[in-house]
Amino acid sequence: MKNKPKYWNKAKRILSKKDKIMKKLIYQYKDKSLVTRNDIFFSLCKSIIGQQISVAAANSVFLKFKKRCKNKITAKVVNKLSYTSLKSCGLSRQKVKGIKDLAKKIKNKKFNPNLIKKMNDEEAIEYLSELKQIGRWSAEMILLFTFNRSNIWPIQDIGLLRAVSNNYNKKYFPPKIFLNKLYKKFTPYCSVATWYLWRSIDNEPIQY
Repeated sequence: MKNKPKYWNKAKRILSKKDKIMKKLIYQYKDKSLVTRNDIFFSLCKSIIGQQISVAAANSVFLKFKKRCKNKITAKVVNKLSYTSLKSCGLSRQKVKGIKDLAKKIKNKKFNPNLIKKMNDEEAIEYLSELKQIGRWSAEMILLFTFNRSNIWPIQDIGLLRAVSNNYNKKYFPPKIFLNKLYKKFTPYCSVATWYLWRSIDNEPIQY
């Protein structure tokens, strides 16, 4: 695990000045921050597992997956596991296919994470989305948590939408025009705003 991103403290100061809700949330969780890890295979697997299920359900399935990998979540280990073995962790057939395909592409060097460092956010999302079971939401999670990109605003994320509704007294789903307004206000630190909004509805910090 790595420490908080370098931009975090500066982002907190700027967001606190720009938005009173952000100021309140940042103060409420002042001793906490996003924690990232420099392990893209681990994070991609966790992202695939977490698709379209609750944080609690995702954590439960991930713990079984981790145990099945004997606490060594690497492409080499996953390549050796059978579909049946992975499915027994509580994974859907599509998620098993996605994880197996990812492990194979990393092993065969058909996916190169180092290229992402030279890409802008949209280019990186497009590159990651070429992987099976990785759509825009999963790609955004990887950019936010693994690559420490500062301006990710994942408006397909159910948790973010719920948090915006709760904190800004908007209906669920919040109007797109309002989400765009927040995006403009929080840029270039949407990732930080997203993290604090998540914290407002979930005591357990999200990690990938």
